[in-house]
Amino acid sequence: MTVAYYALVGAPNCGKTALFNALTGARAKVANYPGVTVDKREGVFAGDANIHIIDLPGTYSLRVTSPDEAVTRDLLLGRMGAAAMRSPDAIIAVADATNLRMTLRMVLELQTLGKPMVVSLNLSDVARARGLSIDTAKLSQLLGVPVVETVAVNANGTLAIKNAIAALPRAAAQHHDNATVQQRIDALDSAALYRQVEKILAQVVSTPIQLPAWHRSLDNLVMHPFWGLVVLLLVLLLVFQAVYAWAAPLMDGIEAAIGSFGGWVGGLLPEGPLRSLLVNGVIAGIGSVLVFVPQITILFAFILLLEDSGYLPRAAFLLDNLLAKSGLSGRAFIPLLSSFACAVPAVMSARTIQDPRERLVTIAIAPMLTCSARLPVYALIIAAVVPNHSVGGLFNLQGLTLFGLYLVGIVSAAVAAWVMKLLARRSGQVQQFPLLMELPTFRRPNFKHILLSLWDRVSAFLKRAGTVIFAISVVLWALVSFPAAPAGATGPAIDYSFAGMLGHLIQPLFAPLGFSWEMCIAMVPGMAAREVVVAALGTVYAVGGSDEALQQSLIPVLHQQWSLATAFAFLAWYVYAPMCAATLAVIKRETKSARTTALITAYLFVLAYVFAFMVYRITLALTA
Repeated sequence: MTVAYYALVGAPNCGKTALFNALTGARAKVANYPGVTVDKREGVFAGDANIHIIDLPGTYSLRVTSPDEAVTRDLLLGRMGAAAMRSPDAIIAVADATNLRMTLRMVLELQTLGKPMVVSLNLSDVARARGLSIDTAKLSQLLGVPVVETVAVNANGTLAIKNAIAALPRAAAQHHDNATVQQRIDALDSAALYRQVEKILAQVVSTPIQLPAWHRSLDNLVMHPFWGLVVLLLVLLLVFQAVYAWAAPLMDGIEAAIGSFGGWVGGLLPEGPLRSLLVNGVIAGIGSVLVFVPQITILFAFILLLEDSGYLPRAAFLLDNLLAKSGLSGRAFIPLLSSFACAVPAVMSARTIQDPRERLVTIAIAPMLTCSARLPVYALIIAAVVPNHSVGGLFNLQGLTLFGLYLVGIVSAAVAAWVMKLLARRSGQVQQFPLLMELPTFRRPNFKHILLSLWDRVSAFLKRAGTVIFAISVVLWALVSFPAAPAGATGPAIDYSFAGMLGHLIQPLFAPLGFSWEMCIAMVPGMAAREVVVAALGTVYAVGGSDEALQQSLIPVLHQQWSLATAFAFLAWYVYAPMCAATLAVIKRETKSARTTALITAYLFVLAYVFAFMVYRITLALTA
């Protein structure tokens, strides 16, 4: 039987992706702010393998204003994908039951496409809890299509929509005259559509929604111009403290387990290249990254909790005026916040920004915000050079240092955006678009989706550790192991290896920053993935050290061999250092410009070098 394609269409923040997961059994990322779905994703309908569900980016209208909305329009009109010129066979329109006025307008627009359609009235449980009463049968009659209530995060809440989808007519795919359809969309009168929406609402909604008192009080607090910022700073401080302090016992346990495993494997094998490869290359390399999994898990867990509760969109509104001073708007907040996890989705999320200049600036500064891949580097260096002292009986000095590094990245990104705004103003390219965002109601987080999303992110990190980092660890081991030291050599064996030659070759360039040739070796594979820097340092120092040093962890080795000025300069380098290869590739794809990608890479290199030099010299002067 021919496969039918049904498009899942709706406004941002209506639970569309959660419904996609329920219909297909997928584990796509779920969140309640615009920009999560920045490209289409496809899954097989759980009730019929011959039906494929296509989840599209959220949009309020077919008259698009941003690149991610254009994905939705183009696919509905059959302008993209393998099935180009073939539009979907049917539409599953998702409407937010708590805000019908905005989403019904979209449903009316979708009717102009002339496709079989079913309307999912999602978040029906929230609407009922807020006292809202909707006559679903009457709404179905007025729209002329099936309308069913759904609760996408509840298995029983999606039975009706599954039955409705299965009952949709399976007509043969038809090629549409895009020009004619586009003309019908262009001819739509927005004022007339809203009049029609009001007429429908008057007949189907009997009781308006009422937010409870605690909801209004909480909104007044977190949206307050002053107290809202205080709450936001406290939330961020709590997150960073938790990342560093709560993860410590688990990290110690993992480190001890990896050490024991390496010793066990080493005891089974005779002395030789194979033992060196497994113990010093594979186990030492991957193990030095795995030890940071607890910190990364805690960071992701907090971001997901804040997303699911409805707090993040309010933080975006709160920061809109502040971001406007640097030439950005609240729209940039969510992509920039995503950068704290990974720059790749952050760059992709920038598609939701309408202004091309603001979108480019957001892409350019996103790599300065501390991604999870930097965390292992920061955590290692801080543990090696910053004392584990309590501050004021409440904070930890190492945790405060980590918070400071995050803050430096944020301030640097703001200053860079401000400078770009000044440069753009000279050429008259600065435009200000007002921020319009639909705030969700506060909700109890759905822990099932949080756990699924958390596993997706952590497993993605582990996959990188098992593929990219494994490969680089093996290559590094070969570089530091071959060729072997000549007979009668007096220096460490690594001095005579390929890695030693490469490190000595590029070290003069970084000598003004206080970097040794071992650090230069670690920076080269760090371009592929930042977290590899830790693995590279572990490999380099394990092979180059004495037998006694091999039995020690990397932290005391760095504590002994690096000066405070060198360690701080290395941290400064990684605040600004160009992003990993994957991020560069995504920037090239999103900007469609090799020149722009090269310019972004170059300016980050310059900033990293200049600030590392300044930090090194200042620290030397202060500690002399």
